[in-house]
Amino acid sequence: MALVKTEQSGGVCTVTLCDDAHRNALGRQLITEMVEAFDAAEADDDVRVIVLTNEGSAFCAGANLSERSEADADAPAAVSDPMHLFGRFARSPKPYVGRLAGHCVAGGMGLAAAMDISVGLVDAKFGFTEVRIGVAPAVISVVCLPKMRTADARAAFLRGNRFDGAEAARLGLINQAVTRDELDEAVDAVIEDLLAGSPNALAVSKQLLADVPEMSVEDAFAKTSRLSAELFTTDEAREGMAAFLEKRPAPWVPSESAG
Repeated sequence: MALVKTEQSGGVCTVTLCDDAHRNALGRQLITEMVEAFDAAEADDDVRVIVLTNEGSAFCAGANLSERSEADADAPAAVSDPMHLFGRFARSPKPYVGRLAGHCVAGGMGLAAAMDISVGLVDAKFGFTEVRIGVAPAVISVVCLPKMRTADARAAFLRGNRFDGAEAARLGLINQAVTRDELDEAVDAVIEDLLAGSPNALAVSKQLLADVPEMSVEDAFAKTSRLSAELFTTDEAREGMAAFLEKRPAPWVPSESAG
């Protein structure tokens, strides 16, 4: 039985984790199906935004402990190499939105933090609980630490305590914490904003977010000044500026959003 479902509408591909029996724990099948769904969405030119969400009470409960207790030498690359899952989101030219409709702990925190924008439930439980079972938030530290103050990260990693969505937002791990009744409206607002941006501009903006923090100030200014000049000559920029001056929607904005 499939553990991941996909649905596509209006330029948005929604990937839903539906292994409620295991609280969407990151097991071999779930990871493989997730990566396959993301690969297909990224290869589809009709997909502009990718949303990751869940069925059941948990967005993701972390690693599947029954599987992780034994080494799996035959695991596919999607499972054995974190770049295929956690590392893909920052490298993708398409924006990823997390719709966290449930609890999110351990490895699930890595998924939430790795999204470009995440919205979670204010009353859901979050936390880096790894130390309480004798391990550490190793792989997910790569995507979580850049979003956190050092003092906050030390407390969260070492205490292993659980906290609510409001605290997860304060820590920078998600962008917004809302009630369940507000969740769809909040996520739809994010999607509408993303669809108003041109595909190339969004891709370049994501590349800037990945590259600029690693560069010296001199190199960053040199690269970005050249890039800015190049962007103003693109067809998308010409169309976008013309639409702005003529007070009409840009051609890439879906008609329902433009209205």
